[in-house]
Amino acid sequence: MAQSIADRRDQEFVLHEMLDASDLANHQLFKEFNKKTMDMIVSEARNLAVKEFLPVNKDGDEQGCTLENGNVRAPESFHKVYKLFCEGEWIAMCDDPEFGGQGMPQVLATTAGELFTGANCSFLMYPGLTHGAGKLVEEFGTKEQKQLYLTNLYTGKWAGTMCLTESEAGSDVGNLSTTAKRNADGTFTITGNKIFISGGDHDLTENIIHPVLARIEGAPAGTRGISLFLVPKYRVNKDGSPGKANDVVCTGLEKKMGIHGNSTASLSFGSKGNCTGELLGEENKGMKAMFVMMNEARLGVGMQGFGFATASYINAVNYARERIQGTDLMKIFDKDPKPVAIINHPDVKRQLISMKAYVDGMRSLLYYTALCFDKLKIAETKEEQDKYDGLIELLTPIVKAYCTDRSFEVCVQGVQVFGGYGFIREYPQEQLLRDCKITSIYEGTNGIQAMDFLGRKLGLKKGKPFMDLLCEMNKTIEAAKKIEGLDALAGKVELAVNKLGVLAMHMGMTAMSEKVLDAFATAHPFLDITGDVCLAWLELWRAVVAAPKIEKAKKKDVAFYQGQVKTAQYFITWVLPSTLGKMEALLGNIPAIMEMPDAAFAG
Repeated sequence: MAQSIADRRDQEFVLHEMLDASDLANHQLFKEFNKKTMDMIVSEARNLAVKEFLPVNKDGDEQGCTLENGNVRAPESFHKVYKLFCEGEWIAMCDDPEFGGQGMPQVLATTAGELFTGANCSFLMYPGLTHGAGKLVEEFGTKEQKQLYLTNLYTGKWAGTMCLTESEAGSDVGNLSTTAKRNADGTFTITGNKIFISGGDHDLTENIIHPVLARIEGAPAGTRGISLFLVPKYRVNKDGSPGKANDVVCTGLEKKMGIHGNSTASLSFGSKGNCTGELLGEENKGMKAMFVMMNEARLGVGMQGFGFATASYINAVNYARERIQGTDLMKIFDKDPKPVAIINHPDVKRQLISMKAYVDGMRSLLYYTALCFDKLKIAETKEEQDKYDGLIELLTPIVKAYCTDRSFEVCVQGVQVFGGYGFIREYPQEQLLRDCKITSIYEGTNGIQAMDFLGRKLGLKKGKPFMDLLCEMNKTIEAAKKIEGLDALAGKVELAVNKLGVLAMHMGMTAMSEKVLDAFATAHPFLDITGDVCLAWLELWRAVVAAPKIEKAKKKDVAFYQGQVKTAQYFITWVLPSTLGKMEALLGNIPAIMEMPDAAFAG
């Protein structure tokens, strides 16, 4: 069975018919990116993903990374694709051309990113983290730091990482123990250990630049006293060339459930007392700076999860069409019934429409969030800027947590469609499932995302971003009411949107009352509910675009447009009622969670 990674037709639908992304070319900033150019870039990304990334994905999983005599080696097959990726200037797709970027819209880069992550996420993590490190330099670096590091990072000549986690701190970054001691020349001596560093060491590039969180001696405790430092694997000479080793040592590689092709390293900084770093940004403002990279990474992890899901879904569809097994139920009593493709079996079709609903909805959510970045850049008024900035902040934890949770479920269904073959390594589904699991854990567990959503994002700017999101939903509902056949669906979504507004107010008030712990105990279900309503809105939006085109569509597009309406019907009439039930539960509170005695749990 030939593997695939994403539905080309649906990508085009969301990009051009749903979001009208090519309209961005009407603005000076994106004037070069008309529809023709966008389609050409997506085609190039697909060719690179399918012909180069996908064929080495299994190799990366089976070979993994190795640590021998202090040297870490990435899978050998990754070297060629890394070179191709850099030559195509894909690392800094949306960034300033002055430093090696392409200046393209975020929504276009997201479309390409879906293809790259779906083809080989383990590989893409190397350049992905490199871009994040470069963004920190661009945002907070001095003129000298930008000249020294930025082009090398954005072109992929050097790699980058993100060094936050420590064994005793975990998600509680403020409890870190890595220290920074001032030197007479303005640099700092860094001492400490970091764990779970994706791409922490490898042989794909001549140097690796580590943004490291550490506490300057004498700085306040907690996150208030954390600073950010640039710590290169090899010290950088004044002419920009790599110099002597910088006392940064890989002490081990994790043996993981998935993403074997990426080197998840434990790093020791200054074990010999000779690790030098330079301050990036202001002293004691390291966490604020690092959140720039973390927010980018959280959106990227949402895309990672989705990449696994869309690949699993399209593999499942192709397999279901090819796998001949069992008789058509309507012909089971025929004298000589012929076996049929399993896509004809009702339960398999149920699984496929469920997978499709989530994959289509998540694609729309990811692309819509990316478009908000583009609209923020071209906004002409302060009001517009505030609107899109607020929507981005509000949607970030939803993209990260909801998309990764649902993507894992899609991957589970992807294994199920294959049956026993899904459980063995001859087929791709089990790797996609293993690889996907980490996405709900790293870059802030999904429980942390839910706490952020309830504790910070819900009340952001006195709740205006949340109200702006509901307003966007209501625009779609009003449009759907005017289309024959969609008015009933519009009513169901409207009920859910209105009830979500009531629930949000209830959750916000509970979080500020003596029942605060009860509120945060249900923060994750609340985020899930919000994600469900977002997908119901986006599925309805898809149907609003597709329904009027069915009668006039070319023959090859009729089934596609019909599928948009049927998928919306499925999600809104099957998934959304369960969501409304969960809303009722949260409105009534669930005190049993916090009232449960610790001693009552097993063990």
